[in-house]
Amino acid sequence: MTDVESARSRSLVALISDLPRLIVELLKAELAHLKGELQVKAKHAGLGMGLLAAAATLLFAAFAVLVAAAILGLSLVLPAWLAALIVFVVLLIVAGILALVAVSSFKRMQGVAPSQTITSIKEDSEAIKGMGRYDD
Repeated sequence: MTDVESARSRSLVALISDLPRLIVELLKAELAHLKGELQVKAKHAGLGMGLLAAAATLLFAAFAVLVAAAILGLSLVLPAWLAALIVFVVLLIVAGILALVAVSSFKRMQGVAPSQTITSIKEDSEAIKGMGRYDD
C-alpha cells in the first residue's frame, strides 16, 4: 500500500490528529534551515566586518597624515602653533556638525523596535484568531 492509498484510507479524525505533529515538524525543519542560512551569513558578515575594521584603521591613519600635511602646509605661512590651532578648530567644527546631523538622524528613528513589523504580526495573529481583517 502506498502512502497516498494509506492516506486516503485514514479517517478525517486521524488526519486532523496528525496535523499538530506535522506543523511542529515543519516548523522544526524551517528553523533548522534558518539556522543554517544564518550561520553562513554570519560567517560572511564577520569576515566583512573584520576587513572593514582594518580599512577603517588605515583610513584613520591616512586622515592623521592628511591633518599633519595641512599643519605643515600652513606652517609655511604662519607660525607652526597657529597652523596647528587653525586645523584643530576646523576639525572641531566639522566634528560638531557631524554630531548634530547624527543626533537629528537618531531622533527621526523613533525607537529601536521594528514597529511596522510588530503591527503586522499583531494583525496576522488577530486574523488567525478570527478577530482581524482579512482583506488587506
